Amino acid sequence: MPAADLALLVTAAREAGEIALGHWRRNPEVWDKGGDDPVSEADFAVDRHLRERLLAARPGYGWLSEETPDTTDRLDRDRVFIVDPIDGTRAFVAGEKTWAHSLAVAEAGVVTAGVVFLPAVNRLYAAARGEGATLQDAPIAASARTEAKGAQVLANKANFEPGHWTIPPDDLQRSFRPSLAYRLALVGEGRFDAMLTLRDAWEWDIAAGAVIIAEAGGIVTDRTGAAIRFNDPGARAPGVLAAAPGIHGALLARLAAAA
Repeated sequence: MPAADLALLVTAAREAGEIALGHWRRNPEVWDKGGDDPVSEADFAVDRHLRERLLAARPGYGWLSEETPDTTDRLDRDRVFIVDPIDGTRAFVAGEKTWAHSLAVAEAGVVTAGVVFLPAVNRLYAAARGEGATLQDAPIAASARTEAKGAQVLANKANFEPGHWTIPPDDLQRSFRPSLAYRLALVGEGRFDAMLTLRDAWEWDIAAGAVIIAEAGGIVTDRTGAAIRFNDPGARAPGVLAAAPGIHGALLARLAAAA
């Protein structure tokens, strides 16, 4: 079933891309959800299409999306779609390219299929449980790095404040991308060694990226090192640390006092 679900997610993601590109760089209407959290008419249009498309194909699945009011119905379903219609809305509204669609299926708390698609640059990451991870249909693998020193880590500036670390992160190389889903996919691709967010992370931002990294051979946990369970009632994880298998433990040890 994961492979069949993945094929559906890939098709739906590309359809979503066509819808989003129809609004991109065309002055879409934008609202503030509060706390400088923008949402655009494209977010709603993509959400509406994906909800109708995916649930028509899998009517027995539950639904969790950033732009759909949440209900407890999903908690009684064996499988659930976990979707962020546009991850990186600020970048989308600004006309930048690094925004993504994040689509996943979870079963019994584990993500079984996921897609992260960046329509503006036509990059599609995909993975199904037990089937490996791909970029544009070519296999990808997490970094082979075994030493934390010098590691390339995707994180915002706040996560690199010394107070979060037992050992200052001065010997790590920090980079950033607006989309959390894309950051996870980049670690799965092996272009970066790790990504970190210490703040609670919404499931729709991380579900697809989590299975991509896992199938690429990386390790994904919350900020304490615990496994992340998806389709949780609160729909959030207590931070995320995703990294190459050779350095995940070392990075986690540096964060232990702050966890």
